[in-house]
Amino acid sequence: KIGTDGKKREKGKMSLEMVLADEDWDYVSLQQASTFSGMYETYEASLPELIEYVKARLPKKTKLMLHQTWAYASTSKHSGFKNYNCNQLTMYQAIADAVKKAAKANKIKIVIPSGTAIQNARTSFIGDHLNRDGYHLDVKIGRYTAACTWFERIFKHNVVGNPYAPEGLDEVRKAVAQKAAHAAVKHPYKVTELSITN
Repeated sequence: KIGTDGKKREKGKMSLEMVLADEDWDYVSLQQASTFSGMYETYEASLPELIEYVKARLPKKTKLMLHQTWAYASTSKHSGFKNYNCNQLTMYQAIADAVKKAAKANKIKIVIPSGTAIQNARTSFIGDHLNRDGYHLDVKIGRYTAACTWFERIFKHNVVGNPYAPEGLDEVRKAVAQKAAHAAVKHPYKVTELSITN
């Protein structure tokens, strides 16, 4: 856990119940494992029970969110990519559709559209270079794009023009990440083609 002092502290042997009791959480985010995130039946099978378990251990004020994961890089060797015929756009569309349906079925009003933001960024000059291993996000541009999405969706402040960026991320890539995130929050289930002038 990263505290307000910016320091990361790790605790071992923490159960979900212990984590939920650890703080007076404002938000709790749920997500499906990336391999299954485009398969709606996997949400149907366990998400309602998980929501019931989590809600019973949280204050009424806590808002639940559903995190939309991203499609793998088109060159990914991850075994789960076969679930989507090893096709990035097929995987993206399946994830977008499954998350939309799961959020509606379970009355989760806040969806963090990271998957759409990553797909938006891929339409820019950056291309399909947002992953470090074919499925995890690159530690600079990939993670920053997702972080911008979380920021704008939760705080409802347009992230475009925000002065923060991780060290070493140039202004052009920073702008792409922010625009990709902003477009995803506006249109969480469809890809927005980006250009330098967007």
